[in-house]
This record gives sequence, C-alpha cells and structure tokens, in this order.
Amino acid sequence: MRTRTTAAASALLLASLTACQSSSHEPAASEDKASTSKPSAAAKRSAEPSPTVDKPRDFGEILTFNDSATAATIKATVLGYEQGIKAQSTADQEFNTSGYEWAALEIKVCITKGTGGTTRFPWILAYEDGARIEPSSVTYGDFPKPEYPYEATVKAGDCVRGKTVFAVPGNQRPERVLYTPEALPEGAEWAVPKA
Repeated sequence: MRTRTTAAASALLLASLTACQSSSHEPAASEDKASTSKPSAAAKRSAEPSPTVDKPRDFGEILTFNDSATAATIKATVLGYEQGIKAQSTADQEFNTSGYEWAALEIKVCITKGTGGTTRFPWILAYEDGARIEPSSVTYGDFPKPEYPYEATVKAGDCVRGKTVFAVPGNQRPERVLYTPEALPEGAEWAVPKA
C-alpha cells in the first residue's frame, strides 16, 4: 500500500513539474505586444531616478510619504548629528572594541494624517567606504536628551523628536543618514555636514 501511495504521489509531482515546465517555455503572445507598446505612466515614473538617490537631503529638509499599510501620512527629518558623546561607559567598553565612540543623531517624525508607528531602528549611518551602522541597542541615563523612543505610536497632529545613539569609529564621520522604514521601499537619505 505504501509503495502505491508513494508512486502515485511521485506521478502527481512529476505531472505538476512537467506542466509548469512546458508552460514556462511557451512564447507568450503578449510578449511581442509589450515590446512594441509605449510604457505606461507608472513605468515611466519608476524608471526616473529618485531625487534622494541623486542628491541626499540637507538636515532639516522634510521627507513626506504615505504608509499604505496604515493610511498614515508621515513627515520625517534629521535635525542634527554630534560625535564624541561622553557617557558613564564608553562605546569601546560596551562593545569590547578599540577606537569607537558614541555619536547622537537627532531625528523628528510627525504624523499629519491617520495613526502610525515609529522606531529608531530604520535610521542608519552610512560611511564613504560602504560601512553602515545601526543604532545602539544599549542606553545610559547620561545619553543625550531627549532620547528618541525605541517604539512609539503617533496620532495625526503629533510628533516624536529625540536623539538616538550609535557606536561609531572615532576617526571617521558618516557621509549620510539613511531612513529605511518598511513603508518606504526606496528609502531616503540626508547628507551629514562636514565637521
């Protein structure tokens, strides 16, 4: 009985694979039409380079976008960056590294329509050499205030502003701040001013 069941299952699997295989090799009649027709407006928009890819925003410049999952309209910006933050424990002591220090990024997120969530974790520091650093998972009472929350729910007309801390190489300065929430697949960038 087991042999017949296994053989029947194998035959069904083989038939399914053969059907998928043969349909993928058949030429589609719509392929010829698609190659000769004009691209749609949506295709043209997606083909155009995003302004954030070409030139990062300046600190204080506001990014506005819609979160289709929550129907919220969100405004986000970077307000400032400082490196060499002193705290009760150094970044090197905390992470057993050499040459790292604390840096603070001040950010602000507002909701103008609907209700949305915010967190510090989509904010990333990007360096010229390709290194990327995420916010520190540790916090100390003497870190810069106000501290940006780990997670917060924000209603229309309300904002969240604060500083989040990163452990960064002391001899380098980030080139850009990246903002990569799920609601913004292409992400956004702000240029970090030279020291």
